[in-house]
Amino acid sequence: MTSNTIEFIFNNEILKISNPDPNETILNYIRLKLKKTGTKEGCAEGGCGACTIVLGDLVDNNIQYKAINACIAFLPTLNGKQLILVEDLISSEGKLHPVQNAMVKFHGSQCGFCTPGFVMSMFAMYKNNKSLNDEIINDSLSGNLCRCTGYRPIIDAAKSLNKKSDNDEFIRFKKKTINLFKKIKIKNIEIKKENKKYFAPNTILKLKNILKKNPDAKLLSGGTDLSLEVTKSRKEIKKIISLNSIKELDFINNKKNEIEVGAGTSLLKFEKFIKKYYPDFNSILKRYGSVQIRNVGTIAGNIATASPIGDTLPLLLSLDTKIILDGPNKRELIPLNKFFISYRKTRLKKGQFIYSVKIPIYKKNIFKAYKISKRFDDDISSVCGSFNIEIDKNRIKKIKIAYGGMSEVPKRAKNTEKILINSIFSEKIFIKAIRNLESDYKPIDDMRASKLYRMEIAKNLLMKCFLEVKNKKMLRIN
Repeated sequence: MTSNTIEFIFNNEILKISNPDPNETILNYIRLKLKKTGTKEGCAEGGCGACTIVLGDLVDNNIQYKAINACIAFLPTLNGKQLILVEDLISSEGKLHPVQNAMVKFHGSQCGFCTPGFVMSMFAMYKNNKSLNDEIINDSLSGNLCRCTGYRPIIDAAKSLNKKSDNDEFIRFKKKTINLFKKIKIKNIEIKKENKKYFAPNTILKLKNILKKNPDAKLLSGGTDLSLEVTKSRKEIKKIISLNSIKELDFINNKKNEIEVGAGTSLLKFEKFIKKYYPDFNSILKRYGSVQIRNVGTIAGNIATASPIGDTLPLLLSLDTKIILDGPNKRELIPLNKFFISYRKTRLKKGQFIYSVKIPIYKKNIFKAYKISKRFDDDISSVCGSFNIEIDKNRIKKIKIAYGGMSEVPKRAKNTEKILINSIFSEKIFIKAIRNLESDYKPIDDMRASKLYRMEIAKNLLMKCFLEVKNKKMLRIN
């Protein structure tokens, strides 16, 4: 069944929109069509959190709440979701929600522009956690940037919600909401609006058929990068194929010594899973972007975007990751280090898409990863370094070194690796390797860092890795 109509839950009823503009953001729909102006636009790139809304999703007969950036989410992606805005938190009797009450009690509002975004991030946090600690609170609010620097009262407000009983109207109407979810039929979406098209197939087979007829279409997963073509570059995207409705792409499998992650799996879901195997991977993902970004962004999307400063890419390279490409022909397994051709160019052909990402589990190895950025949370890397080392009897048996931000593509430091392999694990050999990094990379000057700074940082991170391994101690600021 194919339909040109999206359906979503809003204010305890199902709303339907036929042929919505594929390039219209949820934020613009909220403010201009629904006339709900509590949600604000700040940066238009998912960086400030003023536009934060919450989407409900039915998972295993329960509702999951996800904070997202409405400014970089396209309207058709609302299909099958529950839309929750800051205006919806007030009860039918006119009482403030516990989250809103906490913000009032602890004077959490300064100029007020970004306050609705904070409230919605706290609402999702409140709904998803029975108890709160500093880590959960700081992570939940990391994507909301207050220009008035008034974080202390906001954090105090969040702390006051710890273990507070969840008895809001969303609990009272939960059964009704679940029934509304079940009334929305699973279907393929095909929208034609003026000169723009939007497709949201619900199976891989249907995706392949659409790609065959529309090989020039842009694939949309999280859309945290693609949407900027509309919001920042002011372009039109003529054809979009959303992968968000394909359940076959949302999975994490752990088989033998390998983790396989589906292309549709969110970064937040993967982040929780990977912590057991590679704690530093988890730490980098928490700084990859805000909860709002990680709720929708995917590893496959990060790979396909091929940004030289994509945070997951050096980590995946040092772990010898492989990816499975699918398309009109049979599936193809290729090493990630052969996927990137040049700046933002990959081996992905028209009609192909990333099916999954395969990450080896190195039980004997030591894995380290470091991110350097101007701001600790929710910022783009100046340099990101990753190191995967196997040491046997104080000799480096194997080592994989990769950096982001040091070249036009994320890449391994293969010349430096050769110096270290089969060498005694010592400061002397690492000093020699550090000097050799200049043969692997020729970084550039840009707004985030100078080439001299980047090279110095890359050298320091390699030495930091040595010191952490040698001393069996973390040398971290945070």
